[in-house]
Amino acid sequence: MQVELDGITRVVDGETHLAGIGGVFPAGLHVLLGRTGAGKTSLLRVIAGLDRADRGRVLTDGRDVTTVPVAKRGVAFVYQQFVNYPSFTVRRNISAPLEIAKVAPAEIERRVKAVAAMLHLETMLDRLPAQLSGGQQQRLAIARALAKESSLLLLDEPLGNLDYKLREELRRELKDLVGARPAGVVFYATSDPLEALEMGGTVWVLHEGRLLQHGPALDVWRRPATATVGAVFDDPPMSFLDAELIQGEIHLDGAEPFAAPTHLAALAPGRWRLGVRADHLRTRPSSPSDPKLPASIELSEVTGSETVLHARVGAATVVAREAGVHGRALGEHIDLFLRAGSLLAFHPADGTLAAAPQATR
Repeated sequence: MQVELDGITRVVDGETHLAGIGGVFPAGLHVLLGRTGAGKTSLLRVIAGLDRADRGRVLTDGRDVTTVPVAKRGVAFVYQQFVNYPSFTVRRNISAPLEIAKVAPAEIERRVKAVAAMLHLETMLDRLPAQLSGGQQQRLAIARALAKESSLLLLDEPLGNLDYKLREELRRELKDLVGARPAGVVFYATSDPLEALEMGGTVWVLHEGRLLQHGPALDVWRRPATATVGAVFDDPPMSFLDAELIQGEIHLDGAEPFAAPTHLAALAPGRWRLGVRADHLRTRPSSPSDPKLPASIELSEVTGSETVLHARVGAATVVAREAGVHGRALGEHIDLFLRAGSLLAFHPADGTLAAAPQATR
């Protein structure tokens, strides 16, 4: 199967939700990555036939289905807010769409048992949704979609409402389930860059209703086409430092000049915008050659086993990671150490990528 989008544009109350989205999506997994409001849900709803685009076409296997009702498209949709029938048992929740489609009873039983086993619901078939945990209810919603065996599966941030531990567990299961599916197209929407990397497949980066870049997930992460893609495809978002390249040295506001790493040394002298990921800015050097950036703390966040620091370096605010739990005071002066070999360079005029290391992870 193949899905093709041709100039999909959707405007709601004068606000553009989608702006000329186009692309060919062959069988396999396609991850739609973007922040809240990027257009992910809007695009999935147009693909499913739940909403109509103002301009553009949706084609499946070369057939224009733009005006085909959702009931006739053979689509399975899993929402962020899991939707289950509260008065139906788990078994009936899974089987209901198959009964409506008049699938043979023996086939319904086979599919219910198969997806229940895949999603660890086989011992809960006679329970009601209210008797399930949040993670089990989301598994149920996913099971109902998988039971339809549709060639087009749409998942709209299906793990967004679960706690961290459940997200980790279900993410691994979903990746395996998607990989085991018969040939078909799977769209998986997420606002989590780590989830996009872990799911793999092809990633399509959306921002303010526009498609910015697509390709294999790790390739896009390593070489974001623009500074905006770099910021979207990172958590915490990529930080940016205005710099000047002079005679092979990088000059940053408020720091001592340092030798440009090999991949940046070939750039023309002048102004550049350098992108730095939080993993590459630390409170301790990873090597003696790491440049030192004097900084002052603007915000300190403890996240599990590490501390995320928002700090002022010259006129810029950057985000760095510090191993362990630390109580950093507002305004505290610290030294941050930059892994210069991992810097990305963007043209200051239009934000397009100028140089990136061969591998940054």
